[in-house]
Amino acid sequence: MEQNKHYDESDIQVLEGLEPVRKRPGMYIGSTDERGLQHLIIEIVDNSIDEALAGYCNHIQVFLQKDGSCKVVDNGRGIPTGIHKTENKSAVEVVLTKLHAGGKFGGSGYKISGGLHGVGLSCVNALSSWLEVEVKQNGKIYHQDYKRGVPQNELTVVGTTNQTGTTVIFMPDDEIFETTDFNYETLKTRFKEIAFLNKGLTLSLTDEREGREHSDTFHFEGGIVEFVEFLNRGRDCLFEKPVYINKVADNYQIEICFQYNDSYSETIHAYANNINTEEGGTHLVGFKNSLTKLINDYGALNKILKDTEKLSGEDVREGITAIISVKLTEPQFEGQTKTKLGNSEMRGYVEKAMAEEFGTYLEEHPSQAKELVLKCVTAQRAREAARSARELTRRKGILESNSLPGKLSDCSSKDSSLCEIYLVEGDSAGGTAKQGRDRRYQAILPLRGKILNVEKARLSHVLENQEIKYMITAFGTGIKEDFDESKLRYNKIICMTDADVDGSHIRILMLTFFYRFMRPLIEHGHVYIAQPPLYKTVKNNVTKYFYSDAELEAYQNEVGRKGIEIQRYKGLGEMNAEQLWETTMNPEKRTLLQVTMQDAFEANEIFTVLMGECPELRREFIEKNATLVEDLDI
Repeated sequence: MEQNKHYDESDIQVLEGLEPVRKRPGMYIGSTDERGLQHLIIEIVDNSIDEALAGYCNHIQVFLQKDGSCKVVDNGRGIPTGIHKTENKSAVEVVLTKLHAGGKFGGSGYKISGGLHGVGLSCVNALSSWLEVEVKQNGKIYHQDYKRGVPQNELTVVGTTNQTGTTVIFMPDDEIFETTDFNYETLKTRFKEIAFLNKGLTLSLTDEREGREHSDTFHFEGGIVEFVEFLNRGRDCLFEKPVYINKVADNYQIEICFQYNDSYSETIHAYANNINTEEGGTHLVGFKNSLTKLINDYGALNKILKDTEKLSGEDVREGITAIISVKLTEPQFEGQTKTKLGNSEMRGYVEKAMAEEFGTYLEEHPSQAKELVLKCVTAQRAREAARSARELTRRKGILESNSLPGKLSDCSSKDSSLCEIYLVEGDSAGGTAKQGRDRRYQAILPLRGKILNVEKARLSHVLENQEIKYMITAFGTGIKEDFDESKLRYNKIICMTDADVDGSHIRILMLTFFYRFMRPLIEHGHVYIAQPPLYKTVKNNVTKYFYSDAELEAYQNEVGRKGIEIQRYKGLGEMNAEQLWETTMNPEKRTLLQVTMQDAFEANEIFTVLMGECPELRREFIEKNATLVEDLDI
């Protein structure tokens, strides 16, 4: 793509002021909780990514500093430091104090830009108690200070340098945010994703906070090829190497990489200008349509498919891992969360690139192409068997909400927004939960033993598992393409298992089922994990419950260790109905952990590692995380 080497104060265009940001921060960064807090860093990093996309930056460093502030350093060209003609102040100050001011408006500063709204630095500035900016440019080092968005001085030369780049240090405002504690793991996941999508770019994340000192650096010369290989770790793959397509034109770039594995699910992630288009869009439609057409055409032309045989999109995507990354000058985002690409021309661009590149690949690799078509035919036959099994179970009422399982102790309320269902490990604990619950809005479904590991099973096999059928029937939503969230009978689905190894395994099996067959339950915040206590103590006839070793130790240190009766709960069945209600089911006192999907490819990897076919990955996971376990009951 053509690069614009000219970049100065004339490229900075002002659209509107900054005043609304502090009054309504959620409108600009989504929320003022932890997610909104992390978004501040992402906004600054996105500016550095724009420099990388333009070809002027290859290293971005982020430091979570000891005092709680964050520092972002890049080696790009630096924010322009000259005086802006219409604003009569430095371009740095314009960018930091004016909403919608930056080089991504008007098309002259950046041809490709990752930011959605262009409010990055000004929003961060407005929502920080203080901010410092340093620009290395034209052989000089420039510096300026701000407090809650207000400049404290003019942009000043403070030294000389032979380097270029921008450094921003900011302290999130505790008057705005519910928490100002940055989450290292969330940032780490996002930076790894960005590094995969921009081959050759190095991103470093360093935690300097006391007791949390840690650092990670991400750099992938193979880009999305390494992304696909990472997602397919531990899988048997159809092709030795992933298929890679790279198409560059004046106003867009298309990168596609995919590889088939031995799983029964599809993993496709689509991006536009580094933004994860979770709701899909024209680039994804183009990929799916082209993939289906090319495989069908090849199969028919080479007599692998019968005259009347036609593969569906689901058939050709079973077991695929794919990354579609497009970069374009004027992206149009649509959908409920503005993460659906709407540029109609991109569908045609992707279809053309696939036809040229993957069409040629199939012709040049006849043995692999035949193997792929036969794999898709097998998927089609298995899908037809699964469809028959689903129809059979539907006729028997298993997938319908009007035929509830006998083991279910339902609640009396018919308002699904108020209702919750506890999935309880074992009939004994289930009986206790039934006695201790609030019957008005709490339902209990006891599950016997470990449910099927759906990571290793086709749908027809899954529907034969009795415990899974109980859950499907109780929830009322159906599964996979039949899933209908409007029919969900409970707003909260709560996994309540023993606090031991078996309980953890059962919980993972349930979550794997939800993730693969009812993913919207997790995406829309309906799935929770109950937190039963680990300890009960009695001292001077006062009973207390503790949910971790640290809580118990703190209590012992506070009151002295003598005269305390301590009971370690190894299972839910050791509590009576009153204790279970008081500690685990009473909404006023219980602790629930909401299961979220902050990052889909990390979630996919975890389920593959823990529940997949490769024991080596599980061993590696255990070795890496074993030191985190303080007390293990076997």
